[in-house]
Amino acid sequence: MMRTRPLKVALLGCGVVGSEVARIMTTHADDLAARIGAPVELAGVAVRRPDKVRGGVPAELITTDATALVKRGDIDVVIEVIGGIEPARSLITTAFEHGASVVSANKALLAQDGATLHSAAIENGQDLYYEAAVAGAIPLIRPLRESLAGDKINRVMGIVNGTTNFILDKMDTSGAGYSEALDEATALGYAEADPTADVEGFDAAAKAAILAGIAFHTRVRLDDVYREGMTEVTAADFASAKQMGCTIKLLAICERAADGESVTARVHPAMIPLSHPLASVREAYNAVFVEAEAAGRLMFYGPGAGGSPTASAVLGDVVAVCRNRLNEATGPGESAYTQLPVSPMGDVVTRYHISLDVADKPGVLAQVATVFAEHGVSIDTVRQHGRQDGDGEASLVVVTHRAPDAALSGTVEALRKLDTVRGVASIMRVEGE
Repeated sequence: MMRTRPLKVALLGCGVVGSEVARIMTTHADDLAARIGAPVELAGVAVRRPDKVRGGVPAELITTDATALVKRGDIDVVIEVIGGIEPARSLITTAFEHGASVVSANKALLAQDGATLHSAAIENGQDLYYEAAVAGAIPLIRPLRESLAGDKINRVMGIVNGTTNFILDKMDTSGAGYSEALDEATALGYAEADPTADVEGFDAAAKAAILAGIAFHTRVRLDDVYREGMTEVTAADFASAKQMGCTIKLLAICERAADGESVTARVHPAMIPLSHPLASVREAYNAVFVEAEAAGRLMFYGPGAGGSPTASAVLGDVVAVCRNRLNEATGPGESAYTQLPVSPMGDVVTRYHISLDVADKPGVLAQVATVFAEHGVSIDTVRQHGRQDGDGEASLVVVTHRAPDAALSGTVEALRKLDTVRGVASIMRVEGE
């Protein structure tokens, strides 16, 4: 039986994602109603520029007063796709206070202050869903929160930013330099005019904080996530990676410590073997690799951004929230019962690829090996190549066994002080083995 009174939805933001949400709600209204069990009606759209032409959105629904819209007592669900911290945070909490559930795509806000939003939702008996905040159309948040709720997740590792994956993929497959690949990404619309949030890892770090919090049932904020960008990755790094049977990806990695007493969350470029499933993720696609105790290894793959993919994730949440509302229930809220501490990057244990410019003379390798030994970092392989230009320098590439990040940092600092080491050309972690 279908309820005749429609569930009313307020939309905050009508840009690339918001306009696609409005379009799908209109063109697929009958299907959405059948899936939910009640009609869904777009009751208002809050925007900053009301004069902008928005095809498919009736002019009478447009308003610049977002606060008044979320305060309406007849609104059942608020969709927030405006992004940023404020006014999004105030609008979401106001929506909860006035009896509406919220569907958000706001990764930055959830990573910085998700605890406040979850508390407000619980206090007011409302839902907070945010599938679209991480990896676009890929079903990821709900499987972690619900499908794997009975399992123990030990690691989440993935490519969660399409712009950076496109750039690195082009550098790998075409031999392009970073700047050339970035220009192509910009021309194709994958990169913003200011790509800082993507290429410096801020976007991926926010997503890592959200994933770690859900996977490990603890609160992880953006400030807890170690972050390195990928602007220093060079063609020489890719050449070294290929010699090792690897490629390079910007990875978000969330791990539970071996003793189970802490977690880590980090974003940085890394070499991964070509045999790893993430190595084959091309263009602007995203993929997340989950390692669980009972389920084993799972991979979620698909388009991670764009109006239609993100709108798909938003509307999936809208259907779930509306069903909950009809049943006078709420879905899963925040699960942070473990209260595990987030360890610093220095505690992370992994392998490393270090490229050094050294003097081309006898004894250099022995000096370098001694420094590694003094800091407790075991060497796996070494490659040394003399320069063809005859300038008296050579390239020395060292790949280590697993070691704490703090030990590697101490090693690199000591190497820089050696007279025979002219420079540390590159440091890259090796993951996924």
